[in-house]
Amino acid sequence: MRDALWVGMMVAATCAMLSCFLVLRGWSLMGDAVSHAVLPGIVVAYGVGLPLAVGAFVAGLFCSIATGFIQRNSRVKKDTVMGVVFTGMFALGLVMFSRMESDLHLDHILLGNILGISRSQALQTLILGAVLLLVTWVKRRDLLLVSFDRGQAKVLALPERLLDYLLLSLLSLAIVVSLQAVGLILVVAMLVTPGSVGLLWTDRFDRMLLIAVGSAVASTASGILISYHLDASTGGCIVLVQALVFCASLAFAPKYGWLGRRMNRRKGKENPV
Repeated sequence: MRDALWVGMMVAATCAMLSCFLVLRGWSLMGDAVSHAVLPGIVVAYGVGLPLAVGAFVAGLFCSIATGFIQRNSRVKKDTVMGVVFTGMFALGLVMFSRMESDLHLDHILLGNILGISRSQALQTLILGAVLLLVTWVKRRDLLLVSFDRGQAKVLALPERLLDYLLLSLLSLAIVVSLQAVGLILVVAMLVTPGSVGLLWTDRFDRMLLIAVGSAVASTASGILISYHLDASTGGCIVLVQALVFCASLAFAPKYGWLGRRMNRRKGKENPV
């Protein structure tokens, strides 16, 4: 339980920071695409005896680069390209897995197994998560500028294309880090929900990061404890708690929540300028 809590909170923090950029850029589907596309890389890495994280990272990065290349060199829109690429790679992974004799459990890959994580896997996740957090925090302002104002980024001579690929690489690494905790399917929620919660509470980016990370860490710790007492899916409980936090924010956030906006309109009518 102690290892699960530490790993879960690290995964939550890393995914929450990236979630803010994905939500602001409108790249939420990219997290879904990359998370499904890493399956063939995992199968290949297992077959040749490499660490699963290496195969997952390479496959995720390939999916991101292939999506950008096809979009730039065809008339097909980006969301359509992502749908074709990630479903194709996910199907390829399923076919490869079905043809391989192994003791690797598909449920653990798809849904995670954080309570069964080994000490070496926990250490690997914590180290990778710390690196991801550090790089994301250091480059957050450059990534934010490229997300909102590419013209200004060109004026400042920022390498836009390189920063785009950096964000995609960080996304692939975050999915690798999250593999043991919530699996390939539920990691999509970890990459979307915290940023959405932060966006409902504030207009300041640094404050949005703090809210996203705080809500994700608290939801993950609560989800792990709830799953232990209910003997339920750990990844499912984590994501369910995050969904409940999002619903509460949607209702009660002071500026952009339903009740908050209603109260602001009421105050405006009572105190007209």
